[in-house]
Amino acid sequence: MPKIVTFGEIMLRLSTPGFSRFSQARSYDVCFGGGEANVAVSLANFGMESEFVTRLPENDIAKACEAELRSLGVDTSHCIYGGERLGIYFLETGAVSRPSKVIYDRAHSSVSEIKPGMIDWAKVFQGADWFHWTGITPAISQSAADTCLEAVKAAKAQGLYVSCDLNYRKNLWKYGKAASEIMPELVSHCDLILGNEEDAQKVFGIGPSAPGEAIDEGRYLEVCKELLKRFPSAEKAVITLRGSINASHNTWGGVLYNGSKLFKSKRYDITHIVDRVGAGDSFMGGLIYGLLAYKDDAKALEFAAAASCLKHTIPGDFNRVSVKEVETLMNGDGSGRVNR
Repeated sequence: MPKIVTFGEIMLRLSTPGFSRFSQARSYDVCFGGGEANVAVSLANFGMESEFVTRLPENDIAKACEAELRSLGVDTSHCIYGGERLGIYFLETGAVSRPSKVIYDRAHSSVSEIKPGMIDWAKVFQGADWFHWTGITPAISQSAADTCLEAVKAAKAQGLYVSCDLNYRKNLWKYGKAASEIMPELVSHCDLILGNEEDAQKVFGIGPSAPGEAIDEGRYLEVCKELLKRFPSAEKAVITLRGSINASHNTWGGVLYNGSKLFKSKRYDITHIVDRVGAGDSFMGGLIYGLLAYKDDAKALEFAAAASCLKHTIPGDFNRVSVKEVETLMNGDGSGRVNR
C-alpha cells in the first residue's frame, strides 16, 4: 500500500453555530483543520497509509488534536513538540449573498517557529512514496518556509513523488517576503502542481490571456502549459474551477494537463453548500488516491472532483467519505436517496 506524508500546520477551528455572525455568537463549534492534515485524513478514509507531520505545543488542546487525527487513521508518530500554542482560526459561514469570513489567530504558533534540523526527514520518509505540502506553510514564517524547502529536498533525494497545492492566502504573507519570492524554488522540486483559477496568477503571474468566464476549462490549458514550462520537473498541472453563483450555490470541477493532453472533469452543480472549507484539500486527497489507485489521469481527476463535491455537504475541515461513496457519485448517482 502506498504511503503518503504531508507536512504543515493544523489549527483549532472555532465556527459560529449554523449561519450566525461573529457578532451574534455566544458559543462556537469546535474541530481541527488545516490544509495538509485535511489531505492526510482524506487519504486515510480511502484506505491509504497516510502520515501528517507538524510541530505541536505540549498541552491538552494539542493532545486532543493529535488524538483526533489518530482516531481517523492518520499516523502522527513523527510530530515534534515545542513552542507555546496551537494556531486558531475563526469561521463565520456565509449564506446566499453573504460570503463566509475567516479570522486567523496563528501568530507565534508552534509550527510557525519551527526551524530546519528539528525534524529528521530521512527517518520520516523511510518507506514513503509521496510527499505533499501547500503554499500555506511557507506563508506563515521564513523558518517554516525554510523547513518546508528542507523537506521537499529530502523527499526528492529519497525518490518520493512530490505534490504541492499553491493555496495562495494573501492574509498570511506578512513576514516581509512575497509568495513570488519564496514559492518558485519550492515548486521547482515538485512533480505535480495544483492550484485554483487564481493561484497561478497571484503567485507566478501566470493566467489565461483570453477573456472569458473563470469556469471555462479550455482557458486553462495555456496556464497548465506555462506552469510545466516554468517548472520542468513537474509532469502534471491541475486547476480546480469554482463558479460562485452565491455563497450557498457553486459549480465545481477541474482540469488536469499531463504534458500532452488536457482532461476535464464533470461539472458539479452544488446547490446547498453545507461547508466549503477544505474543498481544495479534499480535491487533492482524491487526486492523490485516484492517481495511485487507478493509474489513469482522467479517472483520477473524476474521483477528485466527486470527492470534493461531497465535501461541500460535510461540516468541518475533514472530508469524511469513503471510496464507495465517491465512486457512486462518479458513476452518476447523485440522488442522495437513503441507503437502507
